[in-house]
Amino acid sequence: MDKQSLRERVWDTLEDSGEARFPFPPHGRIPNFAGAQRAADRLTDTDEWRAADAVKANPDSPQRPVRREALDAGKTVYMAVPRLRDEPCFLKLDPARIDDIDRATTIAGSSELGEQVGPDAVEEIDLVVSGSVAVTTDGARVGKGEGYSDLEYAVLRELGLVGAATPVATTVHESQVVNDDVPIESHDVPMDLVVTPERTVRTETTATKPSGIDWDRLSADQRDEIPVLQRFAPE
Repeated sequence: MDKQSLRERVWDTLEDSGEARFPFPPHGRIPNFAGAQRAADRLTDTDEWRAADAVKANPDSPQRPVRREALDAGKTVYMAVPRLRDEPCFLKLDPARIDDIDRATTIAGSSELGEQVGPDAVEEIDLVVSGSVAVTTDGARVGKGEGYSDLEYAVLRELGLVGAATPVATTVHESQVVNDDVPIESHDVPMDLVVTPERTVRTETTATKPSGIDWDRLSADQRDEIPVLQRFAPE
């Protein structure tokens, strides 16, 4: 299955239907969509959400309502530093220390109001929220193609901060839920919950979540440029 062709098809559909939202164009990114707040509201109605004290979220625009709802509910939000480029590779948003929650949910505001922390300062994650370009109802996810979302999960798994039972959710537009046969490879993180403005899908995925870093998929540059990897690098 050609994942790039699938991405292009979804991006085109969102743009042509008028369902894409700022930033434009939707292409080349985790696309923002009409109804992102409604999808976030549906996610907050799940048991997984209610049980979570700490949420790891992506920084993209369509999940901004999710980050806002988490902070409003008193949940701590963690985001990865772009490309995990620093040793303190996570950004911690503590609602008890943030006065302007709305600004804290923006990319610029999160850097300003959040605290950049190293892996040892990250608490156990209760819920992972991922951005997606396309997903299937059996839990397969297609991202932008850079692989950082899966790598961030793998780092958290190596640190013992997420486990096989930690739920992983995504919020998407209905047109991002596809019927294509999308393989879930060993390094891919399957979705437990796919939430759109119209429905909540429990995927009942049978795929196994990655147990750690797939070193064979990392380039030499990534190994050298991502400091946190040095903690786990094989001899």
